[in-house]
Amino acid sequence: MTLTEVRTLLAEFAAGFDASLISATDAAALLTESAKIERIAGALTAVLAARAADAGAWRAAGARSAAHRLAEDTGTSIVEAQRVLDTGRRLDRLPAVAAVAAAGDLSAPQLAAVADAASCDPASAPRLLGLAARGSLAELRDECRRTKAAVDRDAEARRRRIHDERALRTWTDVGDVGNLLLRDTVEVIAEVKAAIVADRERLFREARRDRRRERPEALDADALLAVVRRGADAPIDLAERAAPDSPSFVSTTSDRAGSDRVTAHPAMSGRGGRRARRPRSAAKILVRVDLDTLLRGYPTGDEVCEVAGSGPVPVSAVSDLLGAGGFLAGVVTRGHRVAGVAHLGRRPTAFQDTALEWLYPTCAAEGCGNRIRLEKDHRLPWAESRITLLDLLDRLCAHHHALKTRRGWGLTPGHGSRPFVPPTDPRHPRNGEAGGRAPPV
Repeated sequence: MTLTEVRTLLAEFAAGFDASLISATDAAALLTESAKIERIAGALTAVLAARAADAGAWRAAGARSAAHRLAEDTGTSIVEAQRVLDTGRRLDRLPAVAAVAAAGDLSAPQLAAVADAASCDPASAPRLLGLAARGSLAELRDECRRTKAAVDRDAEARRRRIHDERALRTWTDVGDVGNLLLRDTVEVIAEVKAAIVADRERLFREARRDRRRERPEALDADALLAVVRRGADAPIDLAERAAPDSPSFVSTTSDRAGSDRVTAHPAMSGRGGRRARRPRSAAKILVRVDLDTLLRGYPTGDEVCEVAGSGPVPVSAVSDLLGAGGFLAGVVTRGHRVAGVAHLGRRPTAFQDTALEWLYPTCAAEGCGNRIRLEKDHRLPWAESRITLLDLLDRLCAHHHALKTRRGWGLTPGHGSRPFVPPTDPRHPRNGEAGGRAPPV
């Protein structure tokens, strides 16, 4: 059967399909099949587009480039068309990724992210495909960025290249919808995001007071506009927003017993090196960097230097953030662990807040990419334990926190992003020991 015949049959099926005649249960099952068909078609489009581009068909059509020709043929943007072309060319060298894509198990954004990272490090393909199957798109993209950064031998050159290609674009969509796109290095975008935090939280409180439900993206847009309108007449001094008891850098070292110990260093941001003060909702840029990386000036092996929730950055970016005078919070580690720090209060300390923000840039529930207004959760109820220990804290979005509180769902034992399961699941922490509470970690 040819591809044209497949398309004709599918078109005939769609023309005679009436969703109102099927049950809700059947609709959910058919939705899964429909999504797979769309994904398979997307993978085919990518490889065919790459083949047509390499054959030079776009030149014969008088197009400016292969991406321009594909954008015309598919009705997409030039940026999206170029992404499809790049993905198609990479799949030719990644048979394992191509096989999963052909089965309809990768969406277009997932396929683009995995193909991009695996083309830099082919050995990472199985790991990234596994994450695509169980995690959120945000988690997958974060891991793909880390994978590429780990094999990039010249992070400084990459940073200069991205900076040289920086751009601010505006355009109007169908329906008179205005768009604004800022492209720059990770740390620059992090500065912009940090600058709107205070206004976003103020707008959120106003909406809640007025009993209005606003999407997080809408609040971000309103906050950015508020900052722009305020302009140079009333600049926000981010250095004045540092928490009074929040160290700019937190490090872990090993004591004589071989266990990790957390040390709070003096503030490294703000004017004159002094500690600045800020309300709890004020701006903060969180950077995680291994101690050896910080001392050496560049990472090796599994070491990292990254803006939490955004991706890897060279060490020079950390220096520039410090020099810019904004409030920079850093988690300096040895390896992948921040050791536990306990106190007897119910709320985490400012130090623990910083460590938690690094450990959980998104909701701890695997597959949830929510980054907005995450709630701190005690694994053991504070009323029972009377202790707040970093190792026994997680961050959950409002939805997953409500599921835990009201319906007994829970995170499986461990740290970082992990499965969030109902009480009947054998992996639930309460089911770890017959008739008793499972170990919390």
